[in-house]
Amino acid sequence: MADSSPSRELLLRTLSGAFIVLGIIGGIYLGGTAWLCVVATLALISQGEYYRLLGKRLRLSRGIGYICSLAVLLSAVEGSRPVSIALILSLSTYAIFMVEILRRQMTGQSFAVGNVGGTLSGVLFIVMPWTCILLLRSLPTGNLVLVSLFASTWGCDVMAYLIGARWGRNRLCEHISPKKTWEGFIGGFLGSFLMVAIVIYVLEQPPYPLFLIGLVCGLAGQMGDLAESLLKRELGEKDSGRLIPGHGGALDRFDSILINGLLTYLLFGIVLT
Repeated sequence: MADSSPSRELLLRTLSGAFIVLGIIGGIYLGGTAWLCVVATLALISQGEYYRLLGKRLRLSRGIGYICSLAVLLSAVEGSRPVSIALILSLSTYAIFMVEILRRQMTGQSFAVGNVGGTLSGVLFIVMPWTCILLLRSLPTGNLVLVSLFASTWGCDVMAYLIGARWGRNRLCEHISPKKTWEGFIGGFLGSFLMVAIVIYVLEQPPYPLFLIGLVCGLAGQMGDLAESLLKRELGEKDSGRLIPGHGGALDRFDSILINGLLTYLLFGIVLT
């Protein structure tokens, strides 16, 4: 019986991980509304978990945050100009100020600074990266870039965990995430390149520029993981949620993909076009 709990935990992680992979790959393959639904669902669930964490310290206008996020995602799908997203964010800021004006008028208290910063940070930190990931699908090689992005990110996560657990000795950021080590960091970096190499070999693609995704995910993705760890450390939380058995919340599972998605879109959607 002593081994039943770890075995069950591994089984749950494997099954839930397989379900996530199938959902992501299916959304990428189908594109269109299916991909929008996958991205919007993951973005809004992650945003909700983020708001739950921040809600321990701040007053937030969650409804305005969700409406802002949906507007950003839909404006991206419709091909709106970047100024449209800036307009959405600006209008949302004023909407939150209106909430705080009414609050102060009615109760004598207001929380404008924390509310604006906390609510809109959920859009900037989570939904904007997912919007970039959504837009990657519309590129000429969007399917290939997205498959490489997710494969590289997951390869980094898995190898960082395995190498760190087996050979980890030197702490990477002990005050933020005590279990992370430099050995795991290097293992994650190599794992990221390994997965991109597999994609290149299986799909018979030229190494450049896909290897750039391995570089981005191997370095930046682990910083994204640390960013969420810092947030949870400050707020005294172990996980962002309990949605995914064996993994925690959606934000726990997809924290690395956020910065990876931003930088990959910067490379393939702007710099290399």
